[in-house]
Amino acid sequence: MAKSSSQSFVPYGAFELKLTYQRNMLMGTLFAAALVFIAISGAYLYKVITEEEAIYMQPTVIKTIADLGPPPTVAKKPPRIEIAQPKMAAPKVGIPKPVADDEAVDPDVTIASREELAEIMAPDVANNDADQSNIVVDIPDEEYLPTADEFVPVEIQAEMIYEEKPEYPRLAKQAGMEGVVWIKALVDKNGEVKKAQVAKSSGLSALDEVATNAAYKCKYKPAIQNNRPVAVWVTYSVEFTLRETGR
Repeated sequence: MAKSSSQSFVPYGAFELKLTYQRNMLMGTLFAAALVFIAISGAYLYKVITEEEAIYMQPTVIKTIADLGPPPTVAKKPPRIEIAQPKMAAPKVGIPKPVADDEAVDPDVTIASREELAEIMAPDVANNDADQSNIVVDIPDEEYLPTADEFVPVEIQAEMIYEEKPEYPRLAKQAGMEGVVWIKALVDKNGEVKKAQVAKSSGLSALDEVATNAAYKCKYKPAIQNNRPVAVWVTYSVEFTLRETGR
C-alpha cells in the first residue's frame, strides 16, 4: 500500500520583496531624477546671477590713415621730484611794551574821514562864496611834448596823410650814391611835426639832412588816447634810390 506525502509547496526566493520592488524602483528613479534636475537648475541660476552684464560698444570704423591718430609716445616722462615744503614757524603774539606818556596816542584825537581829507586837500570852491574873489584858477593850457625815448600809450597811432618827398642831393646823385634814412618825428595833437631827427643814418650826411628837412612838411592824423589827440613820436623810412629818378 502506497504512502501519501502531506508536504505543502513554498515559492522560491523572498516573495514579500518581489511584491514591493516595482514601487521601490519607481520611487528611486524619481528621486534620482529630482536630484539631477535640482543640480542643473542650481548651476543655471548661479550662472545667471553671477554673470556680468555684457557691454556692447559700437565698433570703430577706420577708413583712412588719419583716423588712426598719432602714435603713442615712447619718451619716458621724467620722474617727479618731490619738493619739501619749508617749515614756517607760527607767528608769535608780541607782548605789549610800555611807552612814555608823551609817546602814547591821545584817545581824544579825532581821525579825519575820507570826505574831510578830500575837503582839506581840495576845498569846495563852488560853496565858498566868501572867498571866491580871492581864488584865481590859472591852469596853463600847454601841450605836453614827450621826449624821444619816452613811451606814450595810445589807442590809435598817428597816421601819415601826406609825405613830403625830399629832393635828391645833386652831388650824391651824380656820384651814384643810394641809401635809406630812418626819421623819428614828433607829431603834436594837430598833426604837425614839431621835431625831427635821424633815428638811423644812411651813412651820407647829405641824404640825412634833406630827409630831416622834409619831415617837417609831412602831415599826420594825430594819435588818440581817451578820445583826445595826444603828441607822440613816429618813425618812418625815406629811401633814396636812383631807379626812381629815371637814371
